[in-house]
Amino acid sequence: MKKTYIARQAIFDRNLNTIGYELFFRDSSVNEFPEIDQEIASSKLIIQNHIQSDIQTLCMGKLAFINFTESNLIHKFPLMFDKSLIIIELVGHKKPSQNLVKIVKYYHEHGYKIALTEYDLASHWDVLFPYIDIVKVNIEEINTKRLIPSVSRMKPFNIRLIAERVETKNQQQTLAEVGFNYFQGYFYHQTEIIEGQTLTTLKIMMLQLLTETANDTLDFERISHIISQDVNLTIGLLKMVNNVSTGSNVEIDCLKQAATYLGEEKLRQFIAILALSNLTSHKADEICKQSLITAKMMQSLCNEPKFTTVYDFAFITGLLSSIEFILSMPIAEIIKTMPLAAPIEKALLSYDGLLGDLLKITTAFISDNNEDNNQLMNERGLTEEFLQQEFLNACEWCRALEINS
Repeated sequence: MKKTYIARQAIFDRNLNTIGYELFFRDSSVNEFPEIDQEIASSKLIIQNHIQSDIQTLCMGKLAFINFTESNLIHKFPLMFDKSLIIIELVGHKKPSQNLVKIVKYYHEHGYKIALTEYDLASHWDVLFPYIDIVKVNIEEINTKRLIPSVSRMKPFNIRLIAERVETKNQQQTLAEVGFNYFQGYFYHQTEIIEGQTLTTLKIMMLQLLTETANDTLDFERISHIISQDVNLTIGLLKMVNNVSTGSNVEIDCLKQAATYLGEEKLRQFIAILALSNLTSHKADEICKQSLITAKMMQSLCNEPKFTTVYDFAFITGLLSSIEFILSMPIAEIIKTMPLAAPIEKALLSYDGLLGDLLKITTAFISDNNEDNNQLMNERGLTEEFLQQEFLNACEWCRALEINS
């Protein structure tokens, strides 16, 4: 059997918090479902080729939305998962058979949460409403105004609605007003360029902090000075010191002492989390996570012989990989405010140079858009299996940061 890979797409609530990820099976770097027997669905292949802890790592402690066909349900594949960790997504059904209703009722009674996909507004789906928790609606195929009668019929069962194929922030806001609870799509990646937009003082401070992480040796004096200009940053730093002091009494006389106490590694992590969380305060936290995962993965890949020369630049380049989306400004304008090294600027602007290759490989893999990347990966001596493992490692690292922060 071929090596398998898992792609994922985030699902958000109305406040743009990530509630889970839909997982997709791939048997190569090509972003499409493989040509296999329909009954050998992604659920079975995930179980066969990935231990459950990998799926938990990939979802970073959030829910895993996994596709199951009727045959998968009959063979009780979902029972291999902890019911608190997954959402069963029903796929491959044009209408509910008596057998499907019976099976769905069985999983409902055993405490599993179930999502109805491929919903087409037909009333024959109503028979499933007492046993399902979520209905997913493809907004490209269904006019949401026609959804109102269906929503009324769902209301007694407290069914939640997920809008699929949401591509813009405006769409998400409109759909929230219509009554959708959750959203899936690429809307958080859409860049909204606002003519004449300028950076606020706080955002400039955050960019300055991120720039400091690009230096070989951190300037504790400089970092503490930037942090001292904002009370929330100051409190955040002191809280971080308290979290790592492991019960010992640490008397902090000044912010420089606090920064020094953390040490370079933890201070770099603190700066990354602090700066990105402030920059993404009105965006989906998924962008922040994506940037951290990209940074960590790029840094880890620099342990490979062909990338060791750009090790010092890798982490900051990954952190800044989504900065254009975060600030809704062209990357060329943002870079003018940051004294970045030439290789970083070239990589961010045009994927130029060795660092650019590393950024392109990493971001393409994370976004499951590897179709045109195979030649570059081969040239750099990187395999699909290796990248998948480094991606999982980076996800676990990011999850640990969330727990410890």
